[in-house]
Amino acid sequence: MDQGRTSRRRFLSAAAAASAFTIVPRSVLGATRDTAPSGKLNIAGIGVGGMGGSNLRACENENIVALCDVDHNYAAKTFKRYPRAKVYTDFRAMLEKQKDIDAVVIATPDHTHAVISMAAMQLGKHVYCQKPLTHDIYESRVLAKTARETGVTTQMGIQGHSKEGIRLICEWIWDGAIGEIREVDAWCSLSYYPPGHAGWSSKWSDRPADTPPVPEKLDWNLWLGPAPHRPYHPAYHPAVWRCWWDFGCGMMGDRGAHTLDCVFKSLKLSHPDLVDAVVMGGNEETHPLAAIVTYRFPAREGLPPVKLNWYEGLEPPRPLELEEGRALPPEGGVLFKGEKGVIMGGVYGESARLIPESAMEAYNRPEKTIPRVKGSHEQDWIRACKAGEPAGAHFGYSGPLTEMTLLGNVAKRFPGNLLKWDGEAMNVLNLPEANAWIKRPRREGWAL
Repeated sequence: MDQGRTSRRRFLSAAAAASAFTIVPRSVLGATRDTAPSGKLNIAGIGVGGMGGSNLRACENENIVALCDVDHNYAAKTFKRYPRAKVYTDFRAMLEKQKDIDAVVIATPDHTHAVISMAAMQLGKHVYCQKPLTHDIYESRVLAKTARETGVTTQMGIQGHSKEGIRLICEWIWDGAIGEIREVDAWCSLSYYPPGHAGWSSKWSDRPADTPPVPEKLDWNLWLGPAPHRPYHPAYHPAVWRCWWDFGCGMMGDRGAHTLDCVFKSLKLSHPDLVDAVVMGGNEETHPLAAIVTYRFPAREGLPPVKLNWYEGLEPPRPLELEEGRALPPEGGVLFKGEKGVIMGGVYGESARLIPESAMEAYNRPEKTIPRVKGSHEQDWIRACKAGEPAGAHFGYSGPLTEMTLLGNVAKRFPGNLLKWDGEAMNVLNLPEANAWIKRPRREGWAL
């Protein structure tokens, strides 16, 4: 990854310049869309020590009947909160033994999302899976296809998709508020680089060399799942796996999945033709300290070609339209640059405004035509499960969104190269070695 690396000064200058699986139908399995006799869903949580515990709290009006985590110490608080739920270590054993489960909430590390989601959908279970949907592009394509063919209700955990901001942005852009949009800046100024994480030591140039004992009540082999084997270390678990290529999708898979949601939806994006990246920091093991990824999308559905610039670990150039003394949204956001003006929003598209404020005040806002979600993102999924209809961020939508974000990670593995992308074929046309990152190898026994 040496090619394309640069000093911070050159990097910021560049930023300014850049300004085989089997599908088993539900009917074959005898599964139905009926809920429990109480009218409530029987929900199982898989990966409940961190974000999964939060997701389950938003589902407590249903029946929490099973909990699964490979680390019973890390998940202890969630186990205690639901004393009637049966507790498991291996999701496969849970799905095989407990037949009353209607739906699952998955919040494991990125590299295990696909295999767990696939197993649940093949058994006719509704699935809520945290973002990013998958660890590689191929997995996203497969999960979207499986969701469609099994007919289960799915949702990716991008909570902003159920909020007001993304709806306002879509309605304003589709109303022509800022005219044709040919460029968008989106960013997250944070970084998941290892030096910012507990358990990281500056003496480790890439992966740690020491091999401490595996903590009690942690099944390390199950935690690894389809990832290549390596010894346990607290630099990976708990909560610090996201910065490692083998386990996480970095900031692109975390905040990118949130912030690019409103861009993907409002501009009706699909596959880009071209993508490239400049990076700083990182190595073969860890994601970069900072990066700029630039996508180029063709014209689509009457909309002009558009360039999308994603900045991570830094902010984009400050727009001239932003009044002096007024800050960019904290931590990250999005800037839609139209021929007639600019729309600025936060990480989840929240607090969307035309800038400067005088443009917002002068804008005659259109009627709100996009249906609003009542309650949380998880409740939107539960509602859809019971109604037998798609949720807002179903896998048919969030799969392609995840493909786009993860293509940015492929570009970061080959900085300085302009990748020509055939999205339908999932193929980098001009750099064959990049295709190894489209479909990652999997450990034996963890086929998708």
